[in-house]
Parts: sequence; structure tokens; C-alpha cells
Amino acid sequence: MTDTNKLINQLRALVLLTQTEEQVARTRITQARTDAVRRELTQNADNAAARTIEITEQLRAIGGVPDVVTPAIGRLSAVLKATFEQATPLEEALIGDLQLEHQLLDRATYVKVLADKAGETRVRQLAEKLITAHEATVEWLTVVLAEEALGGPVALEATPLQRVAGGVARAVNAPVRFVANTVNNAVDTVQHVGDETSERFGAVAGRAAALTDAVKETLIAGRSASLRKAEQIAKREGNKDAAKAAHEAREELGDVSGDELPIKNYDNLSVSDAVKAVKNLKTPHDINVVIRYEETHKGRANVASAAQTQLAALAKEAVGVGS
Repeated sequence: MTDTNKLINQLRALVLLTQTEEQVARTRITQARTDAVRRELTQNADNAAARTIEITEQLRAIGGVPDVVTPAIGRLSAVLKATFEQATPLEEALIGDLQLEHQLLDRATYVKVLADKAGETRVRQLAEKLITAHEATVEWLTVVLAEEALGGPVALEATPLQRVAGGVARAVNAPVRFVANTVNNAVDTVQHVGDETSERFGAVAGRAAALTDAVKETLIAGRSASLRKAEQIAKREGNKDAAKAAHEAREELGDVSGDELPIKNYDNLSVSDAVKAVKNLKTPHDINVVIRYEETHKGRANVASAAQTQLAALAKEAVGVGS
């Protein structure tokens, strides 16, 4: 096979994968935790669409014929990915996204070498542009996964069904029975919602964020009271492990009082002072507690954003990514 034919085949593959990348980014928009992430994902999707056009142009320039079926396949691949990943925890979905970006990066690198050998300067320049773009996305997804591993809220929120999947996975290893029972109750509630929602997944993607908030609010109301009661009983009976598990679960829900936070006199701090204090937090646990508290009780976007940035810095350090 000639170098030009190899280039044509690889560019066609890149069009398919880039179409899938665009559609995945658009499905992720409804899962964005903040407006900033939502804007970033929208820009990523638009950039992927622009890359598809550039790749197609270079494909034509070297004598290749664009595959008119490819865009439809790319969209179908993304829809199938988004549908099947509902049965897996969010971290598994993100790992799938990361695998897609690595494949795009590896193919772009291969195209660069092929273009060099074939003397196709413009294709080589395009490959370098693709490499830069996919390296940045790989780094972003790696940091997002690291944030999840550190226990903090990530840039993307799980869908209702992914909350079920993640909850079940954690419940399997829960050391305290009341935690497992609480998760089981949550599973029943969300599964009911999920059964109704899954049939209309494609048509109601834009409502996913609102549905997630509604489910979250319902679960918090029920779990909050039971966890507080469980913690009280565990302390009374001297079961430190059970009390700790219940308290950590309350922290995850944001169901703590101001005096339980790792920052003294937190409720009386101004936004600027709270931001300064958050930047001094050194552990993922403390940052996570503040983020959950802000989201549940305060709703101060600047403070939550500062906390998320601090968590991202720890995540980058954990995976060895430069600032």
C-alpha cells in the first residue's frame, strides 16, 4: 500500500473518530457541573466540528474521497456510547472518553509521520494541530478522573442512572450495614426514575440536568435524617467506624453545619475571605466538604469555583500534570 493510500485511510478514520468526539462532547454538556465547564464543552464540540471539516479538506486535497456515511456512523457511535454507559459509574464513562482521545492522539501522530514521508506538508501541519488539541483533552480528562479519585466533585455530574451504578458499586464494599441499606433505598428511588427516563433518553437529553437535580434533592431529604440518626446511635453504642461512615456520608451530601467545616467561622466570612481560606486547604477531603456545603447551603459560585480550582491543583499534582 502506498504512503498516500495509508494517509487517505487514516484521515478517513480520523473523520469518523472526530465526529464521535464531537457528539460525545455535546452529550456531556448536559452533565456539566458549572457554566464554565458547560462553555468549555460547547467550545470543544465546536472545535471538533471544525477539525472534521479540516480533515475532510485535506482528504480531498490528496485525492481521497470523503466517506459520506462516516458522519452518520460517528453520530451513531456517540449515541450508542452514551446509552450503554448509563449502566456504568461515571468514572467508567470518563475512561471511555479518555480511550477515544488517546486513539485520536495516536492516529494523529501516525498521520504526522506518514505525511512527512509522503512530503505532504499541509497534512503534516494539520496532524500537529490535532496532536496539540488531543494532548490538551487527554490532560483535562486525566485531571477530571484524578479529582474523582480524590473524592471531590468532578467537572461532570453523573446522570441518575450512573448515580445508581456508582452507588451500587460502592455499596458492595461498604463496611457498615446501615450505609448499604441507605444506598439500596436510593437505588430503588433512582431506578424508578431511570426506567421511565431511559426510554426517552435521546429525546430528553436537554432535561437531564434538571432531572439530576430533582433526584438529588429527593435523595438528600431522605438520607439526611437517616444518616444523622445512624451517627447518633453509632456514637452512643461506641461504634466509631459506623459513626465515621455516617458522618462522611453527610459531608458528601453537604448536610453539615458551619462549625463542622475545616475553616473556622466560615458562615461569617465574606466571599473574598472565603476564597482566600479555601486556597489554604491542603487535603481533598477538606476541599470536598466545603464544595458540598457551598452547593447545598450558600450557592456562592466564586467560592465553589475557587475550591474546585484548588482540588484540580491537587489532582494535577497527583497525576504529575504540569500547571
